[in-house]
This record gives sequence, C-alpha cells and structure tokens, in this order.
Amino acid sequence: MSYINENFLELQDSYLFSTIAKKVAKYTEEHPDKKIIKLGIGDVTKPIVPACIEAMKKAVEEMGTAQGFRGYGPEQGYEFLREEISKKDYKARNIDISVNEIFVSDGSKCDCGNIVDIFAQDNKVAITDPVYPVYLDTNVMSGRSGKYNKEKETYDKIVYLPVTAENDFKPELPKERVDLIYLCFPNNPTGTVLDKNELEKWVKYAMENKSIILYDAAYEAFITEENIPHSIYEIDGAKEVAIEFKSYSKTAGFTGVRCGYVVIPEELKGNTKNGEEVSLNKLWNRRTCTKFNGTPYITQRAAQAIYTEEGQKQIRENINYYLENAKIIREGLEKAGFKVYGGVNSPYIWLKIPESMTSWKFFDKLLEEANVVGTPGSGFGPHGEGYFRLTAFNTKENTIEAIERIKNLFLQ
Repeated sequence: MSYINENFLELQDSYLFSTIAKKVAKYTEEHPDKKIIKLGIGDVTKPIVPACIEAMKKAVEEMGTAQGFRGYGPEQGYEFLREEISKKDYKARNIDISVNEIFVSDGSKCDCGNIVDIFAQDNKVAITDPVYPVYLDTNVMSGRSGKYNKEKETYDKIVYLPVTAENDFKPELPKERVDLIYLCFPNNPTGTVLDKNELEKWVKYAMENKSIILYDAAYEAFITEENIPHSIYEIDGAKEVAIEFKSYSKTAGFTGVRCGYVVIPEELKGNTKNGEEVSLNKLWNRRTCTKFNGTPYITQRAAQAIYTEEGQKQIRENINYYLENAKIIREGLEKAGFKVYGGVNSPYIWLKIPESMTSWKFFDKLLEEANVVGTPGSGFGPHGEGYFRLTAFNTKENTIEAIERIKNLFLQ
C-alpha cells in the first residue's frame, strides 16, 4: 500500500486563484455577451520588450548551430546573467553580493515554495496576514502548520502577524520567538511598503533571535518613493539573517517566460540540533543541483538583455505604464467613496469594502453587476476579510473602463 503525504489534507479548499478562474469561467459561459475586465490575477498584458525579444531570437539562432548549441547549463544559472545581477541589482546600490550567492530559477513563486526544503519541519514560522498564499500553503504541505482551526481560520503552529489599517499595514514583531519570517515588500496583496527604519527592526529581531527572514522583493522595481529599500541587504546585518527572492515576471513581463532568482549570502548560517553551524548557501546549492536542471539558456539571454541601457529604458516604460494604471484605479476608487491603500510603490491596490459585505460577496457583485474581476481579501488570510485587491496589469483602456463601471455601480 502506498501512503500519501497527509499534510496536503490540511490545505483548505482549492487554491485562491483557481477558485476565481472557475467562477469567472462559469459566469462567462452563462453570459457570453458580457465583456469581462480582469483586474484580479497579477498577470501582465504588455508584450516583452524588444531588447529581450531580440536577445531571445539571437539565442534561438545560436541553439540551431553546432557551435552555439547548449544542452544542460549550470544549475545555478549562467555566469553572464549572474554577473549582471550582481553588478546592476546589488553593487550599483553599494551592496556586495557575489555571483556565487545568486541562483537563477524559473520564478520566485517556485523559489518561495521550494526554499522550505532546506529547513527542519519543526521550525516555527511567522507570516503576515493577509499574505501571498504560497508562503502558507507550502509550509502546510511540509508539515509545519499543525491543524487548521476552522473557527479562527488559522493553523495552530503558524504565527500570524496582522497587517491592517489599524497598524498602518506594518506588521508588528512577533510576541514569541520564531525561526522563519516571511516578509514581502512592496507587499502583495496590500501594495504597502516598509521604509528602512522599519525594516531595520526586523533585521535586528532576526539577529537577536537567530531567525531567518525570507524576503520577497518581487515588486521592488515599482518603488517610486525615497527611503524605501529595494533590497533587504541595504540594511546592515541583513546578509547574516536574510534570503531574498526577486522576479522578472512583473519587472520585465516574464510571466510566461519564467525567470527569477534567489540570493543566499555566504554569511547566512543555519544550525543542526546539536548546535553546528551550516552554510545555507551550500545546502541550497546541493538542493538545486539535485532537483533542478537550470533555467533555459534562451530565457537567461532574455533576462540578461534587461540590464542593457536599451532594456532598462524599455522595461521602465512598461513599469510606468502599470503605475499610471495603478493611479487611475486608486483615484477612481477614492472618487467612488472607497478607502484605498497601495498603488504608489506597487501595482496592487487594496480597498476597504462596504461593512455590509464579505469580500466574496463583493467579488460576486463586481463580477455580476460591473463585469470586473478582482481578488477577495479573505483569500489572503482572515485579516484580509473586509478588503479587496485590484491589480494594475491590464491595458490602460480596460483599466479606465473598469473603474468607470465600478464608479457607476457605487455612485448610483
């Protein structure tokens, strides 16, 4: 008899975004004449920029020649890309991150989920609430969550750090010692940020408690304000306590190409039960070599082109396009009477919904009466109830139309 991993049975319902997709598909089938505008899942709409496309074309042509063909590449990523990441994403900000500390992957979602492989099952995990579902679900799958409490809508062994309007969407330090801390800033789903002083508190806590911060910086390219860190390694001591995840999905429209990277500094250590220090960089390298065959050469050449002068100019135009959409959403919702957060340093807008509605009822109302799709806040955790997320990744024309529909619906 074969036995399953029973931790999977602790997962609640279906994955948030697949539930949304099913609801939208059903409504579309029943109302084929309706134009649905999707401001829900954070997929991009603008095409990959020409600099990256040209690099991909050249790489494809190389692969068709005996001299240029490449089979298995280095699991950690080709040096030509890792060197660009080191220089442009870190050393340009006076952060010393070496090539050997960078691991190129097929996206930060995978990295955020896979990183749990190198940590013991009995580590105490803290997550912000609301939170990107992957952080929680992968720890449930790995057996760190304990049992689900239906009344509280929380897991027994997870430490939840509320992120709400009451604390200005800035999580408070855990009241108990934790081993692993998930932080995402600019935040998904709330679109809010931490400044350097606030992030310093977390690094200090991690150093004092020998905790490790898992820092998702997938949206750092959308930061517009001063004193908002683009990397946790801008904070002194962070290389001793933090792993950082970055992605090209939103930065360069690589949602369908798949490429990102994780940084694990050589100073970062974990411990065995008998107190021996172990390099997490080496553990991740071993895990990577065993379970991953590397990101495709063609994809990595496209990513390298992001760092060219022309590539930087082109992706900045796209990012500014989405930020303009975010402004349209934010200002339009405010005119419709909503309290709104995010949308300044982030492509996400987090809105407070009417007190009389749950976030799923609000979802249904938008879908059925305005034909606009967003994401219910409760899908991100219990403290997400009462809120709703919209994204800036549709076209400008659709964004304007969607917000006009919402304004007409709520200003009647």
